[in-house]
Amino acid sequence: MLIPDVDVARSAAQAGAAVVRTMFGASLARLEKTGGDFATEADIEAEKAIFDVIRDARPGDAVTGEESGRTGSAEAERMWLVDPLCGTLNYAVRNMLVGVNVALRVGSGVTVAAVADPFSGEVFWTDGADAHVRRDGVDEPLKPSPASGLVDVNLDPPFPNAPEFRAAALLAGPGFAERFRPRVVSTSLAVAWVAAGRRAAYVTDGQLRDSVHFAAGIALCRAAGCVVTGIDGHPPHTGTGGLVVAADDETHTALLALIGDQRSRHSASA
Repeated sequence: MLIPDVDVARSAAQAGAAVVRTMFGASLARLEKTGGDFATEADIEAEKAIFDVIRDARPGDAVTGEESGRTGSAEAERMWLVDPLCGTLNYAVRNMLVGVNVALRVGSGVTVAAVADPFSGEVFWTDGADAHVRRDGVDEPLKPSPASGLVDVNLDPPFPNAPEFRAAALLAGPGFAERFRPRVVSTSLAVAWVAAGRRAAYVTDGQLRDSVHFAAGIALCRAAGCVVTGIDGHPPHTGTGGLVVAADDETHTALLALIGDQRSRHSASA
């Protein structure tokens, strides 16, 4: 009997999370990348564990990993997107704010996804229709909520829409502090927290099509009923790009207005 795709996604994310948890606190070698970025041995080993699960269950599928790039047929209709340790810098300094992201793109859309928190033991997942969090083997529906007023913002480069839009400037702009409180956890686990009602919204710049960092979180938020667009209000992966994920329409509208104000101020001063 064929294992459902969503079960493969959950199992793969949990396998990666187990490696991340086991290796936490060890003295790990760094593998330098470009632009000051790096991976650790935990990133590499977690990705291997995730790939093993996917290849065992779906040997014909293509896979794109944060650390090893793409493997499999270039014509494959099914592509797994894997970020084995999102929040590597946090992890390297023994900060437990990290996530493990696994998503399956079939054609042009993500059909199933899972985001695992190695330290809480939670797995946020979607089968494309509904979104849940699994704790101790029990699933609960994800319920977005704007009640916290907490908005998580990604301050890491690249910044393709600068200088018209900078996430850091959003936090300092007039009106933000009147309504929201900023948070910067430096991991896309925070996107899953919007779906779970632990954040009111998440904002980032960047071109995110087939992003191993964000594909799983975006799929979760869509299935949970969040409002998901680019920073210009257009559908994700179109227009200006970037990402605004909000728990409800009101929060989303307020953030788009703040972003629009920032871009207008820049145009006026240019």
